[in-house]
Amino acid sequence: MDLLRYVAFSNDTSGGNPAGVVLDATGVDETAMAALAAEVGYSETAFVVPREDGSLGIRYFSPQTEVPFCGHATIATAVAHAQRHGVGELLLHTQAGPVPVTTETAADGSVLATLVSVAPRSTALTDPDLAELLTALRWSAEDLDPKLPPRAAYAGAWHPVLAAASRTRLADLDYDMPALSSLMARRDWATVALVWRESDTVFHARNPFPPGGVVEDPATGAAAAAFGGYLRELGLVDTPTTLTVHQGVDMGRPSLITVGVPEDHTAGIKVTGTAVALH
Repeated sequence: MDLLRYVAFSNDTSGGNPAGVVLDATGVDETAMAALAAEVGYSETAFVVPREDGSLGIRYFSPQTEVPFCGHATIATAVAHAQRHGVGELLLHTQAGPVPVTTETAADGSVLATLVSVAPRSTALTDPDLAELLTALRWSAEDLDPKLPPRAAYAGAWHPVLAAASRTRLADLDYDMPALSSLMARRDWATVALVWRESDTVFHARNPFPPGGVVEDPATGAAAAAFGGYLRELGLVDTPTTLTVHQGVDMGRPSLITVGVPEDHTAGIKVTGTAVALH
């Protein structure tokens, strides 16, 4: 397998979220995929199988598990594909469903990729799950922003959403990894989306990812898509709108995620970002 290494949601290799990309994994079984992802050690490695109709099958593996959908590895894959085959439109077949992706060349020569998630949805967290989640994070109910209620949100993978009442609370991340990992495994949650609202359309995020063996993800496109759907479903933003999500700042890997939220509640959420190769 020809392994490529990219950082997504940054135009600087010192920022963003690293991802492995294999543009042709034809004939490779999941055992070999999992082994390579563990060896690479990035939060996700994407394995692509080209199809005769020009679309792409894709699977995503963290160092410890396979996930149905990953945003940053999708952006990295789309940029890598465009740099070899030209910009345009792609259709990715993920385990969560079809994800169309468009790539274009930006004014500075970089490649910009936009994915459209599967239809998002959210559900309330049970009181016991919320209590266990707060305990594992070492947060209290007073740490939460009452204007953004806790929920589990989905746009290809499930992410509980907790909104911090202050930027200071978000900046102080010190959680019980075994306890959080156990809860997330039982609930099939991919990452925890911790957010703080700076303004109507600007948010800061942090995403613990213990199920993948990763303490924190520096940029989480799948969670950003799920969060966009959550905001729309609860009427917490005027639609259509474009959101800016800053992530990775507190861990020294600043990332920028642009989230497009259409008015149509059945429409997928757009996630846009760039990616650069690691040499």
